[in-house]
Amino acid sequence: MPQIFKGGFSSQLEKIWAQIRLGVFDRGEEMAKKYKVIITDYDFGNIDVETNVLKDALGDAVEVVGLNAKSEEELIGPAKDADALIVQYSHVGRRIIEEMQKGKIIARYGSGVDIVDVEAASERGIMVTNVPDYCHQEVADHAVTLLLTLIKKIKVYDNRVRTGEWRWQSAKPIYRMQGKSVGIVGFGRIGMEIAKRVQGFGIKPLVYTPRMTPERAKEYQVESVSFETLLRESDYIILQAPLTSETLHLLSDREFAMMKDQVILVNTARGPMIDEAALIRALESGKVAGAGLDDIEEEPAKRRDWKPDSKLFNFENVIVTPHAAYYSEESIIESRRRAAEEVARVLKGEAPHHLVNQATIHSK
Repeated sequence: MPQIFKGGFSSQLEKIWAQIRLGVFDRGEEMAKKYKVIITDYDFGNIDVETNVLKDALGDAVEVVGLNAKSEEELIGPAKDADALIVQYSHVGRRIIEEMQKGKIIARYGSGVDIVDVEAASERGIMVTNVPDYCHQEVADHAVTLLLTLIKKIKVYDNRVRTGEWRWQSAKPIYRMQGKSVGIVGFGRIGMEIAKRVQGFGIKPLVYTPRMTPERAKEYQVESVSFETLLRESDYIILQAPLTSETLHLLSDREFAMMKDQVILVNTARGPMIDEAALIRALESGKVAGAGLDDIEEEPAKRRDWKPDSKLFNFENVIVTPHAAYYSEESIIESRRRAAEEVARVLKGEAPHHLVNQATIHSK
């Protein structure tokens, strides 16, 4: 679900891009400058990976500063003279971007860029990059793990055994998964991997995505359906689409009412795609038999102080993980390295590999 960005294209970015295309970027002049790269926030424990990448590429010409900003007020001052931002969870909105006097690039560690005002960045001539394909295997594994855990009610059994109850009846009813259907919302790299995995369990994938073609559906042996058909016909539903203005509260009371009774829901995308109050009502009524959530609507990772006071945590048939689907030791290192490499390329006058506002650039 790509976003098409409107607005002006600054002369600064046009000049940089023209120089990159023509190969006439004055690297000697640029490398003589002192660049400031701010890592807006991070929970990795250190910024060694990023610093090593940038120092290897730019030497003493770069200063790397690690913040842990959880608000615009904490970021706006340091960002004013920054050449680049590398962003984990911090919101980088228009207010911050318009204050950036030297900004050349905003690099996102992950694939989603909803926390960056890309249109404002384009207007200011600032490139926005992401790392789109570093963790698709991990997220697909996590999504299917949540689904199977809910189908087989592993959490319920474990809780009962810990209280001294040793009965197979403790988690009744459990139904056979073979022959059931799973609706996958979004069919990028992760959605494709999810489809492969569930087929191995005899589950039929139904897919909704605006970009589906008959050839692609045939290649992955999935059935392409409308969003409404997916809601009505799926025994299980997995959300794996980007968060945009169109997908905010994609599932609310109306959508839950369209679903099958006792549906199982997994969200390995972004928390705000589900109206949490509506989900709680669906769980209370039994419409939803179980929910596996890798994020919740309030997105705790973006808050400095967070407490688990949502009613969701009162349900035994709800599993919540801390936005960790992307995580493996390998994926974390890859994301950090590749985000820093994008910054290094732009500061050296080279083209980034994953430019999010490319449509704006190429429109000129």
